[in-house]
This record gives sequence, structure tokens and C-alpha cells, in this order.
Amino acid sequence: MDKLIITVAPVGAEVTRQDNSKLPLTPSEIAEEAFQCQTEGASIVHLHVRDQAGNATQEKSCFEPAIEAIGRRCDLIIQVSTGGAASMTAAERIQPVELRPEMATLSTGTVNFGSEIFANPMPVIEKFAQAMLTYGVKPEIEVFDVGMIRNALTLVKKGLLKLPLHFDFVMGVPGGIPGEPRHLLHMVESLPPGCTWSVAGIGGSELPLAVMAIILGGHVRVGFEDNVYYSKNVLATSNAQLVQRIARMAGELGRPVASPNEARTILGLTA
Repeated sequence: MDKLIITVAPVGAEVTRQDNSKLPLTPSEIAEEAFQCQTEGASIVHLHVRDQAGNATQEKSCFEPAIEAIGRRCDLIIQVSTGGAASMTAAERIQPVELRPEMATLSTGTVNFGSEIFANPMPVIEKFAQAMLTYGVKPEIEVFDVGMIRNALTLVKKGLLKLPLHFDFVMGVPGGIPGEPRHLLHMVESLPPGCTWSVAGIGGSELPLAVMAIILGGHVRVGFEDNVYYSKNVLATSNAQLVQRIARMAGELGRPVASPNEARTILGLTA
């Protein structure tokens, strides 16, 4: 197995400080959190940002200072979100790709997202994939249900994506695939040979799916975007606490964690 890549998603678009008072919001807070997470074993930061009022935004002018602040503090792979929030337009969501981060998420299908619809019709998916090609950004294929794997392979046939791909299974969102072990196995078995994958379990599914990923040779995403609790009814004290637990469990299972540069090699980000 490759070393374990731990992605941290410290902010998200929906979480507020009413959910967890430790949520980082400003560029300096996000950068400090990213540094602490790297110290505990993270190699990728999945990045959402907020405006001065604390609201989710995809504005380049808000992403840029956060990216610069993270770069000054550590050498994590920066992966910007192009999902934003379900209410945002495609034109809003794609903006941070123009900053040429190393990675960006590419959601390859539409899904019910709680009471909202996260809309990704094929013309939008193709436009996002083309933008990532243009700016030299590696996509992480963000999958909320198994049909989205097939959509990604359609983009391969069209020359907009190239195998091997890196997938992230987001599991447990109300309206998407449930965060159950049997569903994770089905997702993994649906991938083409040679592709890498991670899992982001939402809420209570985060930890059991993470352990499965460690054992199966996949990778893991944790963070306040997906789960603000450390255990049932016990809030996490930081994103780094969630990262540290995964790194410790991986060590106990005989799977060391990847440094950012080792993760770059695994994901084909190095020349």
C-alpha cells in the first residue's frame, strides 16, 4: 500500500461557530490550523473560505490571501473547493481555479444536498474540467453517488480528464450515498485499475469509513467541514485533533502517513 494521505477540510461552507466555536474563519486562522494539521500528519488542505462577515464565498479575492497565508506557514497541497455552497452559481464556484492551486475538487454529478440541490449538469462539469486543464490544476473527482464515477469516465473519453484519476467519496450526505461499509466497498470496486481514492464520511460515518480506508489502501479526509465532533456529543477541540487520531490509528495498523511531498508523488503532482 502507498503511505496514507490525510486531507483536512477545516472550514467548509455550511459550518458556523455556533456548531463549533473553534472553526477557523480568517486567512490567518485557517493558515494556523493548516500548519497544526500538517504537524499532526495531514498532507492536503481542502479549502473553503469565508468573507469578512463569515459567510461562505468563492471570490478569488478571498481565496488568494488564504492560499498565501497557508503557503507561508507550511507546504501542504492546497486543494480548492469548486463546490462552494449549493446555492452558488457555476460562475461563482469556478473562480479559485484561476489562482492555479495544485488541486481542485471536481464534482461529477448532481445530488440532493439536504433540503437543497447541488446542481452539476454535464455542461458545467465539462466547463470545470476544461478550466482545470487550462490552469494546470489536478482535479480530485468528488463523488456523492456511484453514477458520478461513470460521469468522470465519460470525461476521460472526451479528453477532459486523464487516467489514473484521484477520487474522493463523500458519503453520508442526506440525499447522497449512505456512509455504510458496503457502499464504500461498492464505490472502490467501481473504480478503474490504478486510480487512487479517499473517503470523507459525514458526521458519525467519518471514523468507521476512515478506518476502512486505511485497511483497504485508500486515503482519508477529516475536518470540521464533515464533522465537528470528536466522539458522540463531544466537540472536537480542533481540526488537528481529528487529523492526529487518524495518523495514530494508521500507525497502529502499520500504515505510515505521507508527507506533503510523498503525497505529491502518489498523486502524480511531481514532474
